[in-house]
Amino acid sequence: MKTKSVLLAVMMMSASLVALANEPGNPRVKVVNQKESGIYRLIYAGGKSGDVKMNILNDAGQVLFSETIKSSEGFIRSLNFKGMTPGQYTVKIDNGGVTEVSTVNHLTATQTTSGYVRLAKTGETGKYLLAVSNAMEESMTVKIYDGSNNLVHDEMLKVDGSYGVVYNLKDISGVPTFEVTNKAGVTTILK
Repeated sequence: MKTKSVLLAVMMMSASLVALANEPGNPRVKVVNQKESGIYRLIYAGGKSGDVKMNILNDAGQVLFSETIKSSEGFIRSLNFKGMTPGQYTVKIDNGGVTEVSTVNHLTATQTTSGYVRLAKTGETGKYLLAVSNAMEESMTVKIYDGSNNLVHDEMLKVDGSYGVVYNLKDISGVPTFEVTNKAGVTTILK
């Protein structure tokens, strides 16, 4: 039974690689967020045998991690971002002069009594995604402060299961701080 499960998993990964490589207009490198916070899956459909160089860069363009992977035509690899500063990272794959990139928006995740609260910068300047997942039906208060700690937004949210909202904060000064308080009084601070 275990052999069948492993074989099925390998077949599914191979099918994913073929589908990724054959879809027109699709990048050949893709990073997918896993259910566990901070763990991502890198899927690469190279199409060219040989060594593949993978670099992970921070938002300042500094190389944080580098690895050479022996690849036949593609691979799937887990990336562990646990303990890394939340923010935007770039995964850069170089296969014999052909470079592919994918962006990882590593979220801040804090478990509350009712679920996970996450904050991520979107690709647009000044826009932030606030997401709540695995929450029971409850009310939450969201307060947003500007870089000088002035309250710029205050609202009550009704959450049942999963919820996400994008805030446009491009007109505020400094780095915003989000304060999310659930009905039990547990407050999560996110920057």
